[in-house]
Parts: sequence; structure tokens; C-alpha cells
Amino acid sequence: MALLVVGSVAYDSVETPFGKVDQALGGSATYFSLSASFFTPVRLVACVGKDFKQEHRALLESRNVDLGGLQVLEGDTFRWSGAYGYDLNDARTLDTQLNVFSDFNPELPEDFRQSEYLFLGNIDPDLQRNVLAQVRAPKVVACDTMNYWIDGQFKSLLETLKGVDLLVINDAETRQLAQESNLVKAARKIMTWGPKTIVVKRGEYGVVKFGLNSKNELDVFGAPAYPLEDVFDPTGAGDTFAGGMMGYLAGTDRYDDQAIRQAIIFGSVMASFNVEKFSVDRLSELTFTEVELRYREFKQITHFDDVVELERF
Repeated sequence: MALLVVGSVAYDSVETPFGKVDQALGGSATYFSLSASFFTPVRLVACVGKDFKQEHRALLESRNVDLGGLQVLEGDTFRWSGAYGYDLNDARTLDTQLNVFSDFNPELPEDFRQSEYLFLGNIDPDLQRNVLAQVRAPKVVACDTMNYWIDGQFKSLLETLKGVDLLVINDAETRQLAQESNLVKAARKIMTWGPKTIVVKRGEYGVVKFGLNSKNELDVFGAPAYPLEDVFDPTGAGDTFAGGMMGYLAGTDRYDDQAIRQAIIFGSVMASFNVEKFSVDRLSELTFTEVELRYREFKQITHFDDVVELERF
């Protein structure tokens, strides 16, 4: 099944303790699309300026990403500049230039409107609903958001969440959105607003999924992050995770609990590759064989047996 994503395509300048890049390909929709494309065809909706490089367009197209929804506008492509210290969970924004992204008004090509799997990237919730209204009968709608929208457009975000099946969000933003310090209570509260599945990203500590079972009881699944010795650039890791997760769900055309759990592991696998190099360099050279092997390693890392009969003292 084709997967539709709306988000940003950008040029990033990033510095970490292990190096730096200038004007490298980035943006939420870019990371998401390259990751998801390992599992299913992707339809990308975003905007770029006249300065967007042909080599970057060619990269996306070579990975089965349909650019029919990529608008080329007068002006420059969105720029972001950031720096990380040794705590790679925390990015410090140095500069943001929205450029053509400030005028982004997503218009979906006719064939994109038939998409059955939809991911609303981290953009203005008004724009998220605009896209959602253009898709005729999606099977699964997932969405990302951030503290900026939670603070500035809370009511609009709540309207968007009414039409969302799965919310992907980090732990601090989960608490902020629900105004609850306890993550479990926060997830329960958010699930009353629309999404029946909450996937909470926790950076180097992994991910937790909250949902409801057939008896309307809380169902929780947790997975650690893949242990890596070399982490160079965490930029886009969350978007890469979401792409791997949604790509697997769309590629298998399943949305049961088992599929969601498997999708979360594939998302974690993709994110673990992404951070091994700057920008999209690792995703650009990655093979599906490597993805499968790491998935199996992940299963081995997280496997444990049932308790055998214990002698009590």
C-alpha cells in the first residue's frame, strides 16, 4: 500500500562533538520517506525552493518516493541549523529560516488522495487537517507534533487529533500535551481525544507504545534503543523511526497489535542506522539485507524465556 507523508524538506547545518555538516539534506519528510521506502512506495507532499538540488531529487526518486506532491516555489528551501553536546538527546537550535516553507499550502495530486496510509508530519495542525480533508478514505492516519504547536495551537491540535489513529510523540511532549507528569496517565488522557495508539519516543532509552485491548484495558509495549558504539548525528532519528514504523504497516497492510509491535522494532532499527552518519548519508547507502539482520539482532537482544518452576524458600 502506498504511504502518503506531508512534512518538511530542508537543508540542515549540524554540529556534534564528532563533526559537522553544512547545508546537508534534511527535513522531517525526507528522513521519513527514505526510511519508509524500504518497505513500501511513498508519496511525499512538501515544498522546496528553486535552490533544491537535482541530486537530492534523484536520490528520493531512486528510492521509490513519488515527488508528485513536491511543490517548487520561488525562493530558498527551508534552512535549519543546530548543535548537539555530548547529550545527543538535546538539540540546540542556532538558526531557523522558514523561507518557502512559510507559504506552504499542501495541495494533493488526484492519485495521492486515494492513499490508505497517511502520516501527518510535524507541521502546523491547521495544515495537517487540510491534508487529512483531502484524503478520501484512509485506513490509518498517524501524526507527529511538537512543543511549539502544543504551546501555540493547542485547540487546533486537539481538532486534528480527533481524526488521528496513531500519535507519535516524545515523552516530554506527551506530558506537556496531557498536562500530566505521569506518562501512563498522560497516554490514557490523550487516547480519549482521538488516537487509540500512542507511540512515545524516548531517544536513547527506546520507545513505549500505549493502546487499548479488546476489553478497553491498557496495553503497553516497550522496546529499548539498539545499542550503538558510534553515534554521530541524531538529527532526524525520530522521523526515521516513524518512517520505518509506518512503512512496515503500509507495506504489510496490517494494523493489528502484533503488526504495530513489529513495526516499532523496524522503526527502531531504521533510527539506529540513521544516527551512524550525518544527514541521510547512512540511509542513502543502506541495504534491506542490513535492515533484516539488525531486526533479528534486535529480537535476540530483547528475547527472554518464560519463568520455569521456582523453588520457594
